Amino acid sequence: MSMQEPRHAEHISTDRTPARYVPSQPNAGLYRRVWWHVMPWLLLTYIVNYIDRSNVGFAKLGFMHSLGFDSTVFGIGAGVFYAGYMMFEIPSNLMLARIGVRKTLLRIMVLWAVCSGLMAMMRGPTTYYLARFLLGASEAGLFPGILLYLTYWVPVSYRTRFTAVFMAALPTAGIISGPISGAIMHSMDGALGLQNWQWLFILEGLPALVLGVVVYYKLSDSPATAPWLSDAERAQVATDLEADRARLGSRGHRYPSFGAALRSPRFYMLAFMAIALIAGSGNIGFWLPTIIKQAGIHDAWTIGVLSMIPFAVGVTAQQLVAWHADRKNERRWHAAVCAIVAACGWFLLPIVAGNTTLALIALVLTAAGTFATMGPFWSLPGLYLSPKAAAGGIALITTVAGIGGLISPVIVGWLKDVTHSLAAGQIYLGALMLLGGVTVLAMGRPESTDRH
Repeated sequence: MSMQEPRHAEHISTDRTPARYVPSQPNAGLYRRVWWHVMPWLLLTYIVNYIDRSNVGFAKLGFMHSLGFDSTVFGIGAGVFYAGYMMFEIPSNLMLARIGVRKTLLRIMVLWAVCSGLMAMMRGPTTYYLARFLLGASEAGLFPGILLYLTYWVPVSYRTRFTAVFMAALPTAGIISGPISGAIMHSMDGALGLQNWQWLFILEGLPALVLGVVVYYKLSDSPATAPWLSDAERAQVATDLEADRARLGSRGHRYPSFGAALRSPRFYMLAFMAIALIAGSGNIGFWLPTIIKQAGIHDAWTIGVLSMIPFAVGVTAQQLVAWHADRKNERRWHAAVCAIVAACGWFLLPIVAGNTTLALIALVLTAAGTFATMGPFWSLPGLYLSPKAAAGGIALITTVAGIGGLISPVIVGWLKDVTHSLAAGQIYLGALMLLGGVTVLAMGRPESTDRH
């Protein structure tokens, strides 16, 4: 990651976060050290997390037939993950604010490893739904917890880049898991009496057990407890964060309390874009192997290799957009335009469904737009919410966003069963991303946030 100093005022456009503000010049060397001590562990944690929540998209190539599921049953199970996630999201984040990230991540990772193993034991729709619900409940709080954790460490002038590196876990997980999942599905069927999809859940769930313990000892709950920072460096981080709070608070950029945020339409506009983004990113993982298969590829290993391509382009676009958003000190337009690009990809997929090359190009557009939206968008809540409102506010946004993850796979699966095609579901997802992008633009500039 390049930790360049933020640019000066002449490079800042009129639509800023905040407007026409020349960011302070926090020590690049200090935040480069923060990056190396914090981000690799957060990135690795979310990579393993995303693999374990989305590998059901590969496993379905095996269990749909052996368990007699249709696409609606698959979609319900894929979505019910978010029901468990939503129920425990806010309590987990509020608990993190009290006990720290180390204990929170240890609890989350051990529980989700166990629940991933439970997926290998499902025997019908009921056990499938239950296992997915428990997996979502165990993972609840990870994503908003890490977003909250970054606000303890990183000033606004660097936060989009840090957030984008964290969000790079999603496409990176796709790059890693594609060939691994394909290889497991291709070679492990029948080993020790287990089917290939059972091995997939077991083997890909094990890393979380080890990583949970490692992260507990490697991370610090805050700069104040980090042994690798000097007293002067701890003071510098505190000074930079306090400067952000004073600047944004004095200009009315932040809602001073959770209740104040709930009274603002802009809070719900953020939540709607989050719904679209969670629906879009989740359904890429759930349906990408099926889309590639329907484009004419039937070997599980080849599907796994080809699935790397959209994710590889996606992670590249994600980092470039995040770097540009921080360089220009602008997030809203970056998020909106990328969401619209993703919508175009979804709209193209039904048109090119029978052509492998063109379908991959459409998937690349979809993945690149979706993942590039994440860095600038997930930096926006922290600009609207004060530290007092952040723990509950960020968790509420991600909880509401879970609605997209909960209902969208069900809608797409049901539409596939009814129409015998993924086209209607892809148009639905494209429309959702398009509306999300428009909603972000309709929020107006961050500096116009109402005072409370």
